[in-house]
Amino acid sequence: MGAERPTIVFFPEGAHGPTNNCIGIGRILAQRGARVVFVVEESFAGTLEAKGFEERLMRLQPPPDKPEEPGQFWKDFIANTAPHFRESTFQQIQTLIRPIWQSLIDGAVYVEPRLREIFAELRPDVIVEDNVVAFPAVVTAGCPWVRIVSCNPLEIPDPDLPPALSGLPTADRSQWEAWREEYWRHHADLHAGFDEFVRSSGAPPLPERQFIWESPYLNLYLYPEELDYPRSRPLAPTWHRIDSSVRDTEPPFELPEQLQGEGKLVYVSLGSLGSAEPELMNRLVRLFAATPHRVIISLGPQKGQMALPDNVWGDEYLPQPSILPLVDAVVTHGGNNTTTECMHFGKPMLALPLFWDQHDNAQRVQECDFGYRLDSYAFSDEEFYQALDDLLANEGRRERLRRASARIQAVDGRRKAAELIERLAREKRPITRPAAS
Repeated sequence: MGAERPTIVFFPEGAHGPTNNCIGIGRILAQRGARVVFVVEESFAGTLEAKGFEERLMRLQPPPDKPEEPGQFWKDFIANTAPHFRESTFQQIQTLIRPIWQSLIDGAVYVEPRLREIFAELRPDVIVEDNVVAFPAVVTAGCPWVRIVSCNPLEIPDPDLPPALSGLPTADRSQWEAWREEYWRHHADLHAGFDEFVRSSGAPPLPERQFIWESPYLNLYLYPEELDYPRSRPLAPTWHRIDSSVRDTEPPFELPEQLQGEGKLVYVSLGSLGSAEPELMNRLVRLFAATPHRVIISLGPQKGQMALPDNVWGDEYLPQPSILPLVDAVVTHGGNNTTTECMHFGKPMLALPLFWDQHDNAQRVQECDFGYRLDSYAFSDEEFYQALDDLLANEGRRERLRRASARIQAVDGRRKAAELIERLAREKRPITRPAAS
């Protein structure tokens, strides 16, 4: 990178998905000579250092009485709101989406003084944030900054696309406006109050009906071209698509002895938050027990709480990027990282969305015929087995996935993102994409 060693500060949301995305990009930048520092919640202390990065710690809420696990803020939140996973996305506007935004806003307000301390100490050349809510300290730090969208790209609005978080189809507009109106009815006051806070903190006003700005310097969104949406108006030239960002910091995975042998190999992961929901997890185990398939399941906090049949093996935490190349299909919650990683490795998906952009990803996977979307609490055994059988047998889909995987891996999204961030650190001006892209 030359004689100078730029300081790149990553500030991901306090959940595993955005953090893992940033780890993949940060690893490339560190290899290219940058000083890479992660600003993370105290519950993540030591986890980034173990991967070779510097850490600066912060909190999004007052400290608890007892030690926390990584991402405990959101684990606790989901544990209290899991009953609403059963509801439609219209109902979740009030019961899940608004409370999530409220928690995010409260966290942004609480952490603002600490972020200003961190950025003043580090004097970064670039700040890279992967968040869905604005942090005034980022835009007032006196250096260029990058916004990463590692949620479904409907987060970047377009009038001719479904509203973000709705899970509504692109080919049927009949409910789009009703959903938007219901969403704004429950969020207008949050937006007004948060906008007042960011202005009082010396930051620009929030965009209309949005809780975060796009960067004037560089914006990245994580989604493969094969799933991306056709837009009625082009994104600003500072937006760049990163097809995938698969970290290489995970250990290799060896298939457990009990899963050696014949039969299709299926990976099940409902994400770090979805795995905390015991009802759906237990049902999936029972369904797979009646199949000839071999199953790897990410248990999360259910480890030790569930009886597993002989054809199912799991652990609390699994190195997903090391497992995906081995399997024939994936049962997923539709989280953005898992969705993009499945496309990266060419794996068909059976999506069981629970909340947030999981509904959008599941819908898009089905629309593009890379898998199926089922109602996570209303699907029948027959529907599950039919979808799974087709995922494992449909050679036409598998061939399209193989081609997509080859293209996505050749693009090397991690390296592309790192090079764009490196350019910003060096040039200190907006990094625009070529006119034709």
